[in-house]
Amino acid sequence: MFVKQMMIPRHECITASENETLKDALRKMEQYQIDGLPVLQGNRYLGVVTRYGIYENYFLSDKQRNEYLTTTLVKEIATHQEKYLVGAELFEKTMLDLKDFPLLAVVDEKHIFQGVVTRSDVIGAFESAFGVNRPGVRIAFTSVETEGRIARLSEIAHHFHEHIISLVTFDETDKLIRRIVMKIEKKDNIDRFVKKLEEHGFRILSIQEV
Repeated sequence: MFVKQMMIPRHECITASENETLKDALRKMEQYQIDGLPVLQGNRYLGVVTRYGIYENYFLSDKQRNEYLTTTLVKEIATHQEKYLVGAELFEKTMLDLKDFPLLAVVDEKHIFQGVVTRSDVIGAFESAFGVNRPGVRIAFTSVETEGRIARLSEIAHHFHEHIISLVTFDETDKLIRRIVMKIEKKDNIDRFVKKLEEHGFRILSIQEV
């Protein structure tokens, strides 16, 4: 999945024009319950203004609160002018960039604003990967790291007609043991399915209906 497939398109974004005051920007953030706004000069991307940035710059300024908010323009404190996406990036690669920042802008080759990816989008994508919002049975287990283990797991699930909601693996290192979390739809044959997994060398860590 690529960034361009998951971004919020420009026509759905809440933005700030370069000459808006910080007071106007904060009003928008309060109204839409968001933590940051892309700053635009027409269609051109100039950076991002955030709640944190507004508060931080206030404490560094020598102005009174009202003066600061009404006389300072968003373009004066915008950040991330050179930190943006172009849409072709793998979506999961944005996770670290958005760990401590609310959004990243997506621009084209002419620096024209196309949309944003938010921290909320990343969290939502990982919720989907884990099947968080679908009821089922979560099975955590370990497996020896050998070729064909995931294929074997799939064969067993197919044999028992299990519907896999999500499948996530961990420990992508040189370790010999890999942890796996599988979520399947709840069925009456769960005990037989688990027993077959154990017969094929999968060590069950936990089973939980969620």
